[in-house]
Amino acid sequence: MIEIRQLQVAVGEQLILRGVDLEVGAGEVHAVMGPNGSGKSTLAHVLAGMPGYTVRSGQAQLRGVDLLSMEPEERAAAGLFLGFQYPVEIPGISNLQLLKEALNALRLRRSEKPLDAVEFLALVRKRGRFVRMPEELLRRGVNEGFSGGEKKRNEILQMAVLEPRLAILDETDSGLDVDALRIVAEGINALRTPGRSFLLITHYQRLLQHVEPDRVHILSNGRILCSGGPELARAVEEQGYEQLEEEASVDVGSVA
Repeated sequence: MIEIRQLQVAVGEQLILRGVDLEVGAGEVHAVMGPNGSGKSTLAHVLAGMPGYTVRSGQAQLRGVDLLSMEPEERAAAGLFLGFQYPVEIPGISNLQLLKEALNALRLRRSEKPLDAVEFLALVRKRGRFVRMPEELLRRGVNEGFSGGEKKRNEILQMAVLEPRLAILDETDSGLDVDALRIVAEGINALRTPGRSFLLITHYQRLLQHVEPDRVHILSNGRILCSGGPELARAVEEQGYEQLEEEASVDVGSVA
């Protein structure tokens, strides 16, 4: 689905990503974990095409197409979705308005017929059940007055409506209580299909207790430190990142 090779990215003069290699196959769920400042959100933002980042070298291909050469709206049309760590409020534009415009814009780019109001509302109500989103919130301004959990559930609803091929969720579990975390995880699991891949960026194992990944990667100092199965996330929980960094340093030294 997505293939990243030796990706180096800077913010201003500071190099953040120092040669990231990562590949997520179709239908797979991968988690990227790492300490603060390791480059996790930078990776998500660069893949989505957010401004303020300079790609110095490397490549990222989505389904064999050069992702980094596309404008953000072209990446969305190609099937990429980014769920934000801190979803913004947009007063004056309702969730329904935003979703309808976004969905029909994607459908037009894909030479599909736009949905009318009745078709769209039926779709949103159906998908809203994934995350137990009350219809009153759908008619409110985007994230306006939402709790942290409601904002994250709204991100999952947007994903459910837009049906991306690759969903990048940047710390979706951040700030969620136990019930909200479970609802968000249920929404993610309901959307897992052979044709849709997920890249879950998180600090902690708790989301991965509900959404079991196919692969876990530890990002440290701008590089993938190590990769493994779900047991790697449990090792982080038990040992912390410093212990893994020390072990990786020893392994590299022994090879040298």
